[in-house]
Amino acid sequence: MDYIDLGNSGLRVSRICLGTMTFGVQNSEAEGHAQLDRALAAGINFVDTAEMYAVPPSPESYGKTELIVGSWLKRQPRDRVVLATKATGPGRALSWIRGGPSGFDAANLRAALEGSLKRLQTDYVDLYQLHWPARNQPMFGQWQFDPAKEREATPIGETLQALAALVKEGKIRRVGVSNEHPWGVMQLVRLAEAHGLPRIVSIQNAYNLLNRVYDSGLAEVCHRENVGLLAYSPLAFGFLSGKYLDDPRAKGRVNDFAGFAQRYSKPNVAPAVAAYAALAREHGLSPAQLALAWCYRRWCVASTIIGATTMAQLEENLGAWALDLSPELLAAVDAIHLRYTNPAP
Repeated sequence: MDYIDLGNSGLRVSRICLGTMTFGVQNSEAEGHAQLDRALAAGINFVDTAEMYAVPPSPESYGKTELIVGSWLKRQPRDRVVLATKATGPGRALSWIRGGPSGFDAANLRAALEGSLKRLQTDYVDLYQLHWPARNQPMFGQWQFDPAKEREATPIGETLQALAALVKEGKIRRVGVSNEHPWGVMQLVRLAEAHGLPRIVSIQNAYNLLNRVYDSGLAEVCHRENVGLLAYSPLAFGFLSGKYLDDPRAKGRVNDFAGFAQRYSKPNVAPAVAAYAALAREHGLSPAQLALAWCYRRWCVASTIIGATTMAQLEENLGAWALDLSPELLAAVDAIHLRYTNPAP
C-alpha cells in the first residue's frame, strides 16, 4: 500500500480508504468488523463514515454505521487509524437527525460531532467533513445550478468559526468538505486564510468513469490550493462492475432500494458502462478492475474510497491496487469518455 500526505494536514493516509456506509443495513456488525480487519491487514489506515449512515438514510439506520465502526475502533491503537466522519447538512428531508439540520452553525456542528464521538467511542476525529454544502447547489445527480432554489444558509465564515472552536478543543484534527463545487472551495480557502480559521485539507466527491466532472474545474482549484480529492463511488454504485449488464435484477443497492440510484438512471449510462466493460475484457480485466485501477492511479486522487458488501468484493477492490494500466488502455478510456462524457454527473 502507498501513502500520501493529505493536503497540508499532517495526516498521512493510505491511497485506499475503506468506506463503511453499508454497515448496519447491508452488513452486520460482524461483517463490518471483518472488513475493517482485512483492510487494516492490507495496509489501509484510513476509514470513512458519517453520522447519516447507514444508507439508505432512515430513522432506523441513523447512526448504525458509526456504532459498528466505534465498537471496532475501541480495540485498536487509536493512532493507527485515520478516522473521518461527516456532519449532515440542511436541505434534505432528514427530520430524525437532530430534528432536521437547519445549517452548519455552531449548535448544529457541536451536536453532530458530539453524537459522532459518542457512537465512535473516541475523543476526536482526524478528519471532520461537511457532508454537503448548506447553500443551494446541484448535487447527488442534479446537473445544473438553479438560482430559483436559493435558500437561507449558514455563512461559510460562521461555519469555519464553529469548526475552529471544535479544533481548539481537540475534538477535530482537520476539516474537509464533500459534494462541493469550485466556488465553495475557493470561498472556504479564502476565508480561512484571511481570518486564521481552519483550512480545508480534502474534498470528498463522486469520481469514476461515468462522472469526471471534477476534472473540469475542481481539479485545477484543488491542485493549486493543495486540497486532496477523496474519490467516492469509484464503481458507480456497482454499475461499473458490469453486474447490471449481465443481470439487470442483480442484487445490490440499485435494486434493493428503490430510487436510490437516480444519478445512474440517465440515458447514456448503459452504453457507457457497456463500452468500458468491453474494453476491460479485451485487455483481460474485469470491468471492476479497470474502473478501480483507473481511479487509483489518477494524478488528482489522493485516496479512493472503496466499499463492499461481501469479502469477495473487498478482495477484488484490494487486488486492483496492483494493476497498472498501459498508456494505450488509458487512451482508449479517454476515447470512450469523449463519446459518453459524464453520463452520470
